Amino acid sequence: MSDFVPADFDVPRELITPRFRLEPLGPEHNVPDHAAWTSSIEHIRATPGFGGSWPPVDGMTLESNLGDLQRHAEDFVQRRGFTFTVIDADVIGCVYIYPSRKNPGVTDVRSWVSADRAELDVPLYEAVSGWLAAEWPFENVDYAVRSTT
Repeated sequence: MSDFVPADFDVPRELITPRFRLEPLGPEHNVPDHAAWTSSIEHIRATPGFGGSWPPVDGMTLESNLGDLQRHAEDFVQRRGFTFTVIDADVIGCVYIYPSRKNPGVTDVRSWVSADRAELDVPLYEAVSGWLAAEWPFENVDYAVRSTT
């Protein structure tokens, strides 16, 4: 398998906007991450790009969530994929940047925000889309478009 990003690519560690910031998701975010998505299951399942497949309807234990966050953090270190937490005063969402499992050469990007911060879905999409175009080496990105209507 070819590298997801070039060996000499300096992976961005943050994106800062006036309304939120992104930083690499890790085990230290476990409790607020778990609270954000478990309070927003239906909202996330209705978010473009998720197609009702995640998050699990029955939720996940805090311990299982920690394992998931550890996997994402290891993927980041190994440069296999990049997951960022979305933060304002607390964790309010995530952005996932991974190679497509279906289409070689395509980067799959998905993002969600908690139901109580739904108004940030479009601004997050716009900020991440611009960031990917300006600072990342991806030529083909599949990121479900957000509608402002």
